[in-house]
Amino acid sequence: MLDYIQLFKDRHLFNQCTNESDLNNLLNKKNITFYIGFDATADALHAGSLVQLRVIKTLIKHGHKAIVLLGGGTTKIGDPSGKDSARKILTYEEIQNNIDNFKRIFEHYFRDHKESITFINNDEWLSTLNYIELLRDVGSHLSINRMLTFESVKERLKREQSLSFLEFNYMVLQSYDFLHLNKNHQCDLQIGGSDQWGNIILGMEIISKINKKDAFGLTTPLLTTSSGKKMGKTEQGAVWIDQKKFNSFDFYQYWRNVDDKDVEKLLLIFSDLEHSEITKIIESDINGAKKRLAFLVTSDCHSEKDAKEAEEKAISIFEKSSFEDLDVINIKKDSDKKILEVLIANQLVPSKSEAKRLIEGGAIKINDDPISDNNFEIDISCNDKVLRIGKKKLFKIKIN
Repeated sequence: MLDYIQLFKDRHLFNQCTNESDLNNLLNKKNITFYIGFDATADALHAGSLVQLRVIKTLIKHGHKAIVLLGGGTTKIGDPSGKDSARKILTYEEIQNNIDNFKRIFEHYFRDHKESITFINNDEWLSTLNYIELLRDVGSHLSINRMLTFESVKERLKREQSLSFLEFNYMVLQSYDFLHLNKNHQCDLQIGGSDQWGNIILGMEIISKINKKDAFGLTTPLLTTSSGKKMGKTEQGAVWIDQKKFNSFDFYQYWRNVDDKDVEKLLLIFSDLEHSEITKIIESDINGAKKRLAFLVTSDCHSEKDAKEAEEKAISIFEKSSFEDLDVINIKKDSDKKILEVLIANQLVPSKSEAKRLIEGGAIKINDDPISDNNFEIDISCNDKVLRIGKKKLFKIKIN
């Protein structure tokens, strides 16, 4: 008998769950259907979502079936969980575009497990809900007193930040999703981020009252460093899983350059290696362990071919000091060649304020010479030289 809960804990995939013993028994008794929902508030997934994707992979490798719920309906409302203010309301066209991108990313990530994944858009039932019927059939089972105790609501009210009636209804709709999937797809388990705990519990309660069934909930932790800092950010901004938004080399380098203290935890999350093997790899060669981590995560999210190319490029640049493989920044002779404008125009940093901070900190260099002046102008003398941003981001300058 497999102890699923202990497996999740050992792999840093566990935050909390309802009735550990009963859920463990259920997972061993039969192959269940579980779901994780993703609201389409952006056009790609952030690296923090990889923890949940690893949970999906872990369960389907043991024979269970996953529903990836694309939140076409709930995105129209906006989830207040963990937020200081209301989300921006997106147009229906923007939501559909984001959902299409999400599905493409998921299909690629789960390319070896297609038969175990079902994609469903909750707009299918939420957009046709009759409000009076929802109030009669579901509203009578929901306690406002109970809903006010959930952290996502309590924190906003404690800080005296506005929580609109629109947002307050979000947890009702998420609960209804679980009810619908339990009734129509025999879905027994909802998995979500740690901020979804209250919403999951509410769904379980109405399943118990309306469907007269037991259901379960499990949440995953945030992806954080050993110091507690959220992972998934760089000087350029978010680390996106989508290759179209974050190229394979930069993605590989992000994982290659994690802190030594985080390597063991990250290999436990993002690999199937045994703990003892991970320990051996780290003890014998910490840099080798980081390369292994970067290769595995890049292979998973992009492809093995992309991971190999990124690895070879990194070796060429950082170990062999060859700049032939550097990405090129093309600067036109008649364009604004001030360093701030070059950094922003080529999307090398997310903002001018960040560019100024890097310049002031001596992190922007031409070859090995730091740039200290925000008005520094790149001229013809910089042609074929190397623009360095921090220690690990290098580009060859081409003036044309």
